[in-house]
Amino acid sequence: MHLKRWITGIVALPIIYLLVSVNQMVFALLIAAVSLVTLWEYYLAVFRTDADGPMRLIRLLGLGLSPIVVWVVYRGTMIHASLILAVDLILVAGLTLPLFKNDAQAPHLVAKQVLGLVYIPLFLSFLVLVRLGENGTQWIFWILCIVAAGDTGAFYAGTYLGRHKLCPWVSPKKTIEGSLGGLISNIMAALLFKLLLLPSLAVLPCILFALVIGIAGQVGDLFASEFKRSAGIKDSGTLLPGHGGFLDRLDALLFASPLAYLLRNSIF
Repeated sequence: MHLKRWITGIVALPIIYLLVSVNQMVFALLIAAVSLVTLWEYYLAVFRTDADGPMRLIRLLGLGLSPIVVWVVYRGTMIHASLILAVDLILVAGLTLPLFKNDAQAPHLVAKQVLGLVYIPLFLSFLVLVRLGENGTQWIFWILCIVAAGDTGAFYAGTYLGRHKLCPWVSPKKTIEGSLGGLISNIMAALLFKLLLLPSLAVLPCILFALVIGIAGQVGDLFASEFKRSAGIKDSGTLLPGHGGFLDRLDALLFASPLAYLLRNSIF
């Protein structure tokens, strides 16, 4: 499993580098594609696989709007994305009306579908906004390095040093030692790659930045685990050997992205 994780990472690294560094539109298209696949995995976890009729339309509507949300953020503003989410909520609410006759839980479908659009394409769209800003390419690589280092640090610290459970009712294997190891790795990666990518940044804001997105990433990891445990699955998919699915790999980045954009525009 460890070998598969490293092989997948090594193979993916040059591909990610090319797609991020080529130009802003290619990066936006990458985020749109990744959002679509990740949302599909999320819907498999939260919706019944045998859904048909209005329930299937609810899921298909979300999948169809996912790349559009990312694209309008790239071409317009967050206001346009908010309008798409508002219209989607209205449409999905209408689709649940015939379902409520036989299923009193039908309104929950609205929450699951709309949450998916906010949680995945909208949150990832903040990376598009970061890429559009000054030194956008360097900022994207810096954020990705910090989040990846936190994931790796937490994994190995928890594996070899973990003794005290962090949140066993959600993720039995995660430990406090692993969490602390992840945060230390976040800070170390932030300071190391700052020297290479963004040397003009001050040290203290970088440490704060690393801690905030590191904590957000760990909460995002646990949040994704809730869905998987509710669905009775270990991984969200099998597309990334050694990592599971895209949601398994991106769960920390989903929560880190909006906070990274916020901090980039507030403390630096």
